[in-house]
Amino acid sequence: MGIELCLDGARVLRPEGWDAAPLAISGGVIADAPVGRRVDLAGFDVLPGIVDLHGDGFERHMAPRRGALREAGSGVRACAAELAANGITTAVLAQFFSWEGGMRGPEFAEHVFESVAEVAPTVATDLRLQLRLETHLLDDYARAEAAVARFAIPYVVFNDHLPHDRLAEGRRPPRLTGQALKAGRNPDAHFEMLLALESRAAEVPGALDGLCARLAQTGVRLGSHDDPTPEVRAAWRGRGVVIAEFPETAEVAEAAVAASEPVILGAPNLVRGASHKGNVSALDLVEAGLVTALASDYHYPSPLRAAQRIVELGVAGMAQAWALLASGPASVLGLQDRGALVPGRCADLLVLERDTQRVAACFARGEITYLTGPLGARLLG
Repeated sequence: MGIELCLDGARVLRPEGWDAAPLAISGGVIADAPVGRRVDLAGFDVLPGIVDLHGDGFERHMAPRRGALREAGSGVRACAAELAANGITTAVLAQFFSWEGGMRGPEFAEHVFESVAEVAPTVATDLRLQLRLETHLLDDYARAEAAVARFAIPYVVFNDHLPHDRLAEGRRPPRLTGQALKAGRNPDAHFEMLLALESRAAEVPGALDGLCARLAQTGVRLGSHDDPTPEVRAAWRGRGVVIAEFPETAEVAEAAVAASEPVILGAPNLVRGASHKGNVSALDLVEAGLVTALASDYHYPSPLRAAQRIVELGVAGMAQAWALLASGPASVLGLQDRGALVPGRCADLLVLERDTQRVAACFARGEITYLTGPLGARLLG
């Protein structure tokens, strides 16, 4: 599988940092000696492929307009092309399974899962699924669990987006009408549904205990999203939910790291310089050494740009910054075969134009998934 090439003349980012030694790929893996046709990559940089732990930017491909919920296979293929253009070689597609309905509802989620399962074997980019379960969707736990089993989903994350304060007071939450219309519901009926979900809040902890135990027994990785306090993180830890996705405060991240739990932050947060929701700054947490991995969240170009910003701001060198995009997330997923450019590991890599820092090529398992500009002439001979 893949091609045989010896990439020479480039800077290559290996675990210890940059060096100028040739990098050879053969049979879909990094070779331990020069092999195949030599390609002069003077003026380019070669880095490990990005492992994206959590991204929902694929939604625009799956359903570009409200109600356009069918023929999603072509959307998955378009998404794979965008991932490659941004240097992403392993992508976790984070799909909601929520009472919010529409593109976040169980029916659409199952359609996404089916489409990804159909397309993933036909593309070199490693497409993986994450099911994001709303904790108060009690009546659909069995449906979610069945989807995890049917599609061999390896990663489940728990969210709670109910506006509890408002609902406890019997008041309508902000933006209720827009949310209801997106879900195809009457706003009054949507509000009644929210009140019904809130009324069963006392059942949620026990139901989660059972669900998490069952999922853990099958080897599914479990994470929680947007933990607001260390106490909430501790409750999840007690259920074996040990991945902390997008903690809202530094205190939560500190608690997770103290418990040897991986912490994932959004790359767009770091690129923007702040969270768009007012949560803790990803850059501050990176500076404090509290981040295991940066994920694309809603914007696939952001991981590459985030690593560049870390270097530009003098927070860390490229080897340390890139570990947040490659070896760090690979370790969270338990993928020992990627994340670094060392012999025997997958030939997952991207090539950057050194002057512009734009992606010129991307390889996934030794196959070219993106190629453009002058580099194309060099590789194609």
